[in-house]
Amino acid sequence: MSEQKPAIGFVSLGCAKALVDSEQVMTELRREGYEIVDDYKQADLIIINTCAFINEAIEESLLAIKEALLENGKVIVMGCLGKRKVTILEQFPLVLGIVGPNDTKAVLQLVHQHLSPPRHAVATSLPKQGIKLTPSHYAYLKISEGCNHQCTYCIIPELRGPLVSRSIGNILDEAETLVNAGVKELLIIAQDTSAYGSDLKFKTDFWKGRPLKTNLLDLAKTLGEFGIWIRLHYLYPYPNVDELIPLMAEGKILPYLDVPLQHANARILELMRRPAHTEKMLERISKWREQCPNLTIRSTFIVGFPGETDQEFEELLRFLENAQLDRVGCFKYSQVKGAKANELPDYIPEDVKEQRLEALMTLQADISEEKMQKKIGKTIEVLVDEVTEDQMIGRSEGDAPEVDGNVFIEGSFQLLPGDFVKVKITDADAYDLWGKL
Repeated sequence: MSEQKPAIGFVSLGCAKALVDSEQVMTELRREGYEIVDDYKQADLIIINTCAFINEAIEESLLAIKEALLENGKVIVMGCLGKRKVTILEQFPLVLGIVGPNDTKAVLQLVHQHLSPPRHAVATSLPKQGIKLTPSHYAYLKISEGCNHQCTYCIIPELRGPLVSRSIGNILDEAETLVNAGVKELLIIAQDTSAYGSDLKFKTDFWKGRPLKTNLLDLAKTLGEFGIWIRLHYLYPYPNVDELIPLMAEGKILPYLDVPLQHANARILELMRRPAHTEKMLERISKWREQCPNLTIRSTFIVGFPGETDQEFEELLRFLENAQLDRVGCFKYSQVKGAKANELPDYIPEDVKEQRLEALMTLQADISEEKMQKKIGKTIEVLVDEVTEDQMIGRSEGDAPEVDGNVFIEGSFQLLPGDFVKVKITDADAYDLWGKL
């Protein structure tokens, strides 16, 4: 009689970087013979990978822990909120254990303490790339951990530590494995992607006998040789970002820049301790578009930062009008415990923050819709994400999964997720496109 495999339920919250952490833990658990299940009742214990970036994320994580305890009773907590042990234990003293982010070994040790692996486990057959929580045709590739900046609104360095870059050879090995497994799009992520390799002094490494500098340019160039979509996320606007634009213009990597600018007013940026805030961003954006006319620029902003005046907020709106960014996300300033900005005077009332958020997103919706309307009549390449009975749903070069728009194609087709198709655009709104093959 075969031994029943111990079963573990898994809840993964937060950003793509946390998702990669979840994939690594789940892969190791499967290698040891554990079963991963998606039902609280079937699981012998539950692992919750938490987020603590803003207060709403903390609340969501605490709610997930509460639900898992009620439904199952045996819960291990990992991830960014794991650095706030007191916060968790005050509400949930019965959790089995708490581990911080990016610590697969410690999570496995906790699991072993409370749920031993099968004694006679047959080696579990796993794909070479391990478990992926994304669809099989795209994957996140994390190139570094942590961050060296001390932005006053952020506690990520406290949660995830200083910048630690992976070796370029190790990254390219993983990329090759993923491409060989059928991945058609790699989304390159880090807390500070532009700073990749700076902690290693950009030393020369080797991959397949080729000397490569441990820097973002050499990494992007080499990834561009795989012949798939390469999308870069979380690029602080350091000067080295300018070096990537020719690669985008040549089609080596996707013409997509995710640059978190956070604000446009010099005083607010100084209070935020944002890097590169003295750069003339409008000038640089103009030059980027001159070199790469089909460039999509995505950014995020914070409204209601302590002391932000009406005039400074208006300056931000004027920046958006001039910059004509393609994709914009916005957050209301959140007083996360431990953030230096909490000590600043002139806290902005919640209703004012809400008004500013609405005003910014309304303006950006108008900008986005005008830009999207110009795509009507054009033929673009689309990566198919989903096929239903009566339509396909995909994304253009300018659309990252989860955060950007979709392209909807009516009709029934013999195509699969991961296929590339040419689509003529027939309609658009502020975020999505519609078209036909």
